[in-house]
Parts: sequence; structure tokens; C-alpha cells
Amino acid sequence: MKVSAIIPCYNEELTIKQVIEDIKKYSPECEIYVFDNNSTDNSYNIAKEAGAIVKKVMYQGKGEVVRQAFSIVDSDIYILIDGDNECDASAIPKLVNYLIDNDLDMVTVVRKAGKYRKGHSFGNKMITSFAKFLFGNNVNDILSGYRVFSNKFVKTFPCSSKGFEIEAELTIFAMQMRLQIGEMEAEYKSRPEGSFSKLNTFRDGFRILGLMIYLLMTEKPIIFWWIIAFIFALCGFYYGIPLIIQFINIGVVPVATSVLATGLILLSGICIITGLIMNAVGRVISENRRFKYNSIK
Repeated sequence: MKVSAIIPCYNEELTIKQVIEDIKKYSPECEIYVFDNNSTDNSYNIAKEAGAIVKKVMYQGKGEVVRQAFSIVDSDIYILIDGDNECDASAIPKLVNYLIDNDLDMVTVVRKAGKYRKGHSFGNKMITSFAKFLFGNNVNDILSGYRVFSNKFVKTFPCSSKGFEIEAELTIFAMQMRLQIGEMEAEYKSRPEGSFSKLNTFRDGFRILGLMIYLLMTEKPIIFWWIIAFIFALCGFYYGIPLIIQFINIGVVPVATSVLATGLILLSGICIITGLIMNAVGRVISENRRFKYNSIK
């Protein structure tokens, strides 16, 4: 059984060698790929000298790296591990065995609360809770970057994200598809002095929030569009009911307010119909994804 490690790398010259050496130590049979994402330091050469297969990714962002990695690496089992040396490579054999023994498509390493940067713990809990609300799965760390995948997962994953929101997309795809997934706790180490996280709390937080809104619109379109329909209807009745009362009393109503109220009610109806159409389209997309997944042996 072929096992491959995928390491996204952007300016990790202080840590990338140690990550590669740790993977070799704890999983010697593993084929190691480093995907260099326009590093301006010596990461590329260090990774190559350490014995990894190094590929360059032209488009910036972790999502772009994962997209290219999943498209060109052929393996039975895939390990996605960050190049910052925070992930404990000694957990790899346990993660791989857990995936195989339980016939899973994805295993996510759950970080302990103390290992989050300030503000990230709250954001992760909020986004994880929102995903649970949408899909009903009991997941605990939707933004973990340390995961193990089956071949079927990797070759059917659409990968539409560009940046760090890719981690949320990986979990959400598994929940959308009702795939067998698991979680395992593992130690996370601190970055060495001089090494800095590339995650921007606000920029990437807003990207992830945007992804969640997009997923609500596409995966639960009836909820999304009917909430908007309710708001339009509420505004329409707010302006419309006084007009009806005024018409009954004096037989005349303002034209502009009448047009506004009518338009809002019409928009409400359009949103209801849009939700029904999007729901039907979503079912077709889900069936096609499932068909593709089942076609991979």
C-alpha cells in the first residue's frame, strides 16, 4: 500500500528539513512531496536536499497547493501535514492504521485548546458549530491542517478554495457526501524562534465566513433563500398593510409606496422559487459526486 505525505510550504526554511526528517523517521515507507508556494527564502533547496520530491505551485494560497497536490500525486493513502513543524509526525502510523482499520475516508487531527493562537479558538468553535448545524455531524476541529485521506476522497474532492479556508472545505465536503470520517488527538508543537504563522486572523477568518455563507446558499438553499424571502415579505407587509388600511378608509394610496410594497412581496416570491430550484440542482450535483466516488475502486 502506497502512502504519500503532502507538505504545503511557504517560507519554511527554518522547519521544513525537520518535518521531512521526522516523517522519514516515523513512516520510512512514506513518499514525501513538498509543494513550494512561491517561497522567497531557501525552503525549496532545503527540501530537495532533505530528500523530498519538490514541486512548485505558481498560484498563491494553501487551497491552490492542495488542488495541485491532489491532482498530481497518485497514492493509496495521503497525509496532509504542514511544513511549520507544529504537527507531530510520530502520530502518522497511528493515523494511517486508524484510517485503514476503520475503513475511513478521512481522519482529522484534533488540536488541544491550548495550542490555538488567541482568537483562533473562538473562531474555530464558531465555524465548527455552524458546520454541525448545517450537516449534523459531530466534528470538533474543522480548521485542522493535519489530516489523512483515502484515495477515493482525494480523487473526488472538487477543491474550490484558494487559501486557508481549504481546511473547512475538506471537512464540509466529507459531511456533504456523508463519508466515513474520524478524529484523533495528537500533540501540536510550538514554532521555533523566528518562524511565523502565515495565517491572518481577520483576512482568512472572513474568507472562511464567506465560504460558510456560500455553502449555506448552495447546500441548504431552501433555508438560505427562504430566510431572505421572509425578510422581503416582512418589509413588504410593513409598507403594504398601512396602504390597505388607508385604501379602505379614503380610497387613495401613494403610488411610490404601493410600488415598493408590491416589489418587496414579488421579490419574496422569487426567493422562494429560487430556493426550490437551487435545492433541485443541489440534489443533482450531490448524486453526481456520489456516482464519481462510487466509480473509484
